[in-house]
Amino acid sequence: MDQSIPTFPETFNIASYFLDARLEEGRGARIAVADDSGRYSYAQVHDMAGRIAGALWQAGVRPEDRCLLALFDSVEFVAAFFGVLKAGGVVTMVNPELPAADYEHYLRYTRCRALLVDAMLLERIAHLLPGCDCLRIVMVVGGLPPPGLGVPAMSWQEALGCAPRPTYPTSRDDPAVWLFTSGSTGRPKAAVHLHHDFAYNNEGYARQVLGIREDDVTLGVPKLFFGYATGINLLFPLAAGATAALYRDRATPERLLQLIRQHRATILSCVPTMMNKLLQHAPEADLRPLRLCTSAGEALPEELYRRWMAAYGVEVLDGIGSAEMFHIYISNRPGQVRPGSLGRLVPGYTARIVRPDGSEAGPGEMGTLHVCGDSAALCYWQDHERSKQVLRGDWVVSSDLFHRDEEGFFYYDGRADDLLKVGGIFVSPLEVEGVLLRHPAVLEAAVVGEENEAGLVRPLAWVVLRPGYTGDDELARALIEHVRAHLAHYKAPGRIQFVEALPRSDRGKVLRRVLQGG
Repeated sequence: MDQSIPTFPETFNIASYFLDARLEEGRGARIAVADDSGRYSYAQVHDMAGRIAGALWQAGVRPEDRCLLALFDSVEFVAAFFGVLKAGGVVTMVNPELPAADYEHYLRYTRCRALLVDAMLLERIAHLLPGCDCLRIVMVVGGLPPPGLGVPAMSWQEALGCAPRPTYPTSRDDPAVWLFTSGSTGRPKAAVHLHHDFAYNNEGYARQVLGIREDDVTLGVPKLFFGYATGINLLFPLAAGATAALYRDRATPERLLQLIRQHRATILSCVPTMMNKLLQHAPEADLRPLRLCTSAGEALPEELYRRWMAAYGVEVLDGIGSAEMFHIYISNRPGQVRPGSLGRLVPGYTARIVRPDGSEAGPGEMGTLHVCGDSAALCYWQDHERSKQVLRGDWVVSSDLFHRDEEGFFYYDGRADDLLKVGGIFVSPLEVEGVLLRHPAVLEAAVVGEENEAGLVRPLAWVVLRPGYTGDDELARALIEHVRAHLAHYKAPGRIQFVEALPRSDRGKVLRRVLQGG
């Protein structure tokens, strides 16, 4: 283990590390969570989580049993998350706004013993539950269980009436949380994480890079079911005795500006797409009291970073993480941001950039990123072959292409499976997209490969325009010439397709496979 990261004891439960310990430190009266319904102290959240653990235990949930959370961001999500962990169970969590049919997969895949679900969602998926033979209890937030559900159920208020249970003494190496991958190929798979994984990343990234303090208030664009938000908007602030500001609805520029003012947020976890929308909506907004932003989930174009800084002056720490590593392992630092770069290694992590022949690439050479750290997932659930390919002890073999400069700054070159081979030469879509974004007409761009009549691959650019521009043939030709003026001719798009919006996953990533089929 890295010397900058403490050793965790054999008996270790992250509910104790992230929540119980704040009461032991005398911080019980401080505000842990602020959501749409009010403000809740560490003592209140701790009591709720203990009662949810008691309700789960009463229903027959036992250590290592998986519990599925399908909840909106709220104090109930937080209490459910820690309640499962306190019971010794394993948290699995999904987006509560997915199409109803998707939950059949998650219910069967997780074989969950408990379903903690929003009442509005339960109305849409109740017909799926009688077929879930592992399910022992349904806990309903925001309403009462409907009649004829076919499985035992209780309301949230009923669960809070149960006697609280103390935190179960799990091992640091027991399963704690499943984090679902983004599902870029097929259905999302769960990366199985152990208790110590989350504390390890908190000690390296949250403490030593972000420097989260007791007086911070975190606010996020991504939702808590997504590992990026699970860290920055829940676990990391609670570890520091800070406040997590949560909201149920989707992020919009208007809502974020209102919430920043309302909660006096100091750290905003964001994504490039929302940064772009904020700049379009309110380029002269005052983002105080924010002291920093983070960006992850998709590449942050250098041009977008510079426009953000010119407008708002709030430093953005771009970084990269993954479900396989739980959270961010390469990041820029406060006061040391290098635009266009993802920064340097987070304490506790090492990395190699590997050529196709398996040798290590030198400075400036592109290769596949291999990253090592003690937050690496144990396996992909029910995918032994992929587990062997990607998860090799503490090492994760990614599909991400990078190069590194002489000073140790990492630069993202896209995913290996997104590279285009044009005229026998590899082309990175990110490079072409970056040039397109420098044109005053372009708001967003995504580049994929397209075969022409001769069966040869040329870049195809999907472009979202800024207000006031018309997507006609003249502008398409101008954009192609703009790329040719800055890059080699073969990297220029053979065709421009104008669209109102790019298709994105529930984690905000551009769905290139959808564009490829278009």
